[in-house]
Amino acid sequence: MIKRPFFSSGKLQLRYSLENEVNHDVKEIALSKKVTFFLKTTPDDLEKPSISTGKKVKTGEELTLTSGNRVTSTATGEVVDVSPFIGYSGQSFISLAIEVEKQDLWDDEFKKVLDEKGPKEAFSHLGSLPGIANPASFADPENKIKTIIINGLDRDLLTVTNQFIVKTETEPLAEGIKCLKKITGADRIILAVPASLGAVAGKVGADVKVIDPVYPNTVPSLLIESTTGIQTLPGMDLGKKGIGFISAEAVAALGNLFTEGKTPLHKVLTVIDKNENLTIVRARIGTPAKEILTALNIEMGQGDRLVFGGPMTGKAVYSEEMPVQAETDAIMIQDSAQIIPTSDDPCINCGECVRACPANVPVNMLIRLLENSLYEEAEREYDLFSCIECGICSYVCEMRIPIFHYIMLGKHEIALTRALEESNG
Repeated sequence: MIKRPFFSSGKLQLRYSLENEVNHDVKEIALSKKVTFFLKTTPDDLEKPSISTGKKVKTGEELTLTSGNRVTSTATGEVVDVSPFIGYSGQSFISLAIEVEKQDLWDDEFKKVLDEKGPKEAFSHLGSLPGIANPASFADPENKIKTIIINGLDRDLLTVTNQFIVKTETEPLAEGIKCLKKITGADRIILAVPASLGAVAGKVGADVKVIDPVYPNTVPSLLIESTTGIQTLPGMDLGKKGIGFISAEAVAALGNLFTEGKTPLHKVLTVIDKNENLTIVRARIGTPAKEILTALNIEMGQGDRLVFGGPMTGKAVYSEEMPVQAETDAIMIQDSAQIIPTSDDPCINCGECVRACPANVPVNMLIRLLENSLYEEAEREYDLFSCIECGICSYVCEMRIPIFHYIMLGKHEIALTRALEESNG
């Protein structure tokens, strides 16, 4: 039984795709007729949302709910739907849909705040940026950030989004790093890249850390430890440890934001087709996946799977209408014939998951409790929260048990229980 997480190096030779292996011709996706955003909610938001149908919005306008959750509109148009939406693991959202007009009318509020009050105040009012859903946390005065790690690789396999940004947007990335230093006062900014991007990364004004492109080296917990020596876990408040973690795309978007005074609208994505061919696309945040698939002549058939993210940690979605969000780095399509079905057979104790786990969690024991909904026992006895959420356990499981999903469900159920206990005093 491990009471403190210890992160060892990855034991599998699953290698990340590299930007120099991909065609850099970017496919531009046309403006959709409708864009949709998901905002995390509280019960008050569901009862009294401050945004209602019929509201006219401008491109770049910050749309705010009663709890202060914000999103930046990436189009001009009219709000046509405000409704509850249940996301992955039962997370509550408000779905906000805008019927788009062809002509962008820009909101100038951000520019006014920037000119009158400066970068930090302007940044704190920002709803979203490509690559990050909540950038305002970096301007939170309670977060004494001393070190910022920029992920210039990509978290999942078959994804090259952030590498593409480092390669092609060097100047915005350098400008974004300057802005981060002003906003946070960080003493050190580290840019993690593969060796193939080392020379380019050296031009942006950050300390360059070359990372071996072997999965799961860029999972946040492992990347933070390898660059700073500090151990963290998913869900931990990094700001209280003096650490900021952000993607290269978000930093480049920040650079463009302060250079132009306008919020970047487009998200860069890696599209992984049924043959694992990679295409880089650029689409406005809020664009339905269907628009992207149509532009790439990709057809979805009966039983095919659409995944937002990569093959290890991506989340399957039920509809091609699901919109691209600020943190969507990849869209993957799996042919029905490629999908390996999961199993409800019991664990045979082969030990593959234990040998492969980068956090040395006793996964074979953990899964026995999770399968039986013994979530608190799984936390207490077998280090549920030491999991760094890489998905390798499911990948190596001989019995095809969806271990990763059980783990994520267990964490979610414990979080719900604790939230309920807190609300009841």
